[in-house]
Amino acid sequence: MRQHVEQAAFLWAQRDTWSLEDPPDEAVIAEIGQRLEINLDGLRIVGSAAWPFVDRQLEDFPDKGEFFVAGWMAIEQGDAKRVESTIEAARQAEERRGLVGALSWHKPQKMGKLVRDWLGAHDALLRYLGVAACAAHDVDPKRLLGRLVRDPDADTRALSLRLAGRLKRTDLTQEMAAAMQAEDDAVRLWAGWALTELGYGDLARAELRKAATAGTPDALAALRAAVKAGPEKEVRAWLGGLMKSSDTAPVAVRGIGMLGDRSVLPWLIKQMRKPELATTAGAAFLELCAEARDDDDLFTTDPVALGPEFLHYFGDATPRMPMADKVMEWSMIGNRLPEGPGRDRL
Repeated sequence: MRQHVEQAAFLWAQRDTWSLEDPPDEAVIAEIGQRLEINLDGLRIVGSAAWPFVDRQLEDFPDKGEFFVAGWMAIEQGDAKRVESTIEAARQAEERRGLVGALSWHKPQKMGKLVRDWLGAHDALLRYLGVAACAAHDVDPKRLLGRLVRDPDADTRALSLRLAGRLKRTDLTQEMAAAMQAEDDAVRLWAGWALTELGYGDLARAELRKAATAGTPDALAALRAAVKAGPEKEVRAWLGGLMKSSDTAPVAVRGIGMLGDRSVLPWLIKQMRKPELATTAGAAFLELCAEARDDDDLFTTDPVALGPEFLHYFGDATPRMPMADKVMEWSMIGNRLPEGPGRDRL
């Protein structure tokens, strides 16, 4: 039982970390998910007998994986008191991600009543979890969403705006536009993202471009929305401007990979030779050429293999970096490079 508890926490945390990679490797995530499900099956079989191990683990390591297991167990067994105590523990530890993961893992029918109660709760954390559960399963809370996109809690409001955009709730366009004036950065970002999803990117371009260079955890989502907001000619000009500064050049390199234009491969390979741009160039490359992920020879985690410049820049860090020469060879063999000299600039 202890092994099932420990492995489930470890595997979910590992899976969640992989999901944050840029871009995420869906094959690896799926494989970890299968291994996780085996351990969850073990917990289903032993039932309540596993709680002493879950409690001890959560007390010793109150991290996202441990909260995932505790939350998953409480919902699986329909134990309202356990659900409540796990949420309170998460509140004290300021750890929401594991609970949201537990909500994502269960089917909507398993927690329908809980979520309905949470969406109308006075407690901001409960409202947030209710919206998170809806977002995880693309469930539309109908009229409640109109109130939630104006929620006084910034986190809940931002997540509700994101859900409204994902669900294409055109009836909430005015609320999204109003949220563009909010004080909270995340609220403005996700309001702009939602407007872009509904085809009103012109109302959000300035805010999204600002958020894309802010260096926050949501900056990548903002960049993708800014690229989507278009028009392409203006996006290319904006990215070209970002290339002029060392602070924003990585954003430009990553953004060009979102345009879906493989003719930029020669230019992208040039950026791979620069330590400060290598990792973002590699991510852009994988977005343009997803099939390259299956070739283990194109990337390395050893800066020594790329030369003294990379060793000096990265030191003991071991990010996954593309090997420009190998990528060039792979591109040529597969006839993926454009005819002629290619593009040397955005």
